[in-house]
Amino acid sequence: MTLTRDSGAGGLDRVRIDHSAANAELYLHGGQLTSWAPAGHGEALWLSEHSRFRAGSAIRGGVPICFPWFGPHGTDASAPAHGFARTTDWEFFGSDESDDAVTLTLRLTDTDETRASAWPHRFEALYTVRVGEQLDLSLTVTNRDDVAFRYEQALHTYLTVGDVCDIRIRGLEHIPYLDKVLGGQSLPGQAGPLTITGETDRIYLGPAEPTVVEDPALGRSITVTKSGSETTVVWNPWSDKAHGMSDFGDDEWQGMLCVEASNVGALAISLPPGESHTMSVRFELSSL
Repeated sequence: MTLTRDSGAGGLDRVRIDHSAANAELYLHGGQLTSWAPAGHGEALWLSEHSRFRAGSAIRGGVPICFPWFGPHGTDASAPAHGFARTTDWEFFGSDESDDAVTLTLRLTDTDETRASAWPHRFEALYTVRVGEQLDLSLTVTNRDDVAFRYEQALHTYLTVGDVCDIRIRGLEHIPYLDKVLGGQSLPGQAGPLTITGETDRIYLGPAEPTVVEDPALGRSITVTKSGSETTVVWNPWSDKAHGMSDFGDDEWQGMLCVEASNVGALAISLPPGESHTMSVRFELSSL
């Protein structure tokens, strides 16, 4: 097994993992995992060919970390979408290697810049990435301030699929959701598996059973199991929106789907001083 630290795309600091169970790639910029390929299954994460690898920009694909807010900030229109974590360099905080997996730990804390932002609190975030036959991601946020704070979070996972029009998503049946394509309209959950037939941007409310993305084109399924997460975001921009995004190829929407462990909106996390909250998610591939 090999763990290598080097300069990746755009000269950004990168960690590469070459292990018998899986290969992976992670950038300290944004703490962003950009590749996970478990043995025998090929690449599981989607990355746009138009991704920007440069300071101050978010990387389009992989697993961006949305924190401490999701989407546009609620009161500050000038604040960056999805918070500052995905465009900030995280500290490499250690690694552990075994016969089964490689585990990386990254760390992000408040700075003068973050305290001057739209979210001024003192905090510590530890992000654990365990790369093996399964991918385990865990984000622990600790309140280091002397007052309670509230935050949103999402592990904005871009999954590779053969054809998004042919997949079936099981496990979200009968769970109410907010449809952001319809302006945030609240709707009851669908009776059967979810299929993608147009622009999709939904926030499913409440804990869910494991979500399974069945992908007949690639002959595999991806099971998403989460804890400490009260919302699940499902997103695909479809053709019109993809055409309007400069870091997203016009036709790339067909090969990706976002399924995101999250705590957003009314189900954001409220954290007293000194307390911590952990949100975790596991991805597992299997053949259909």
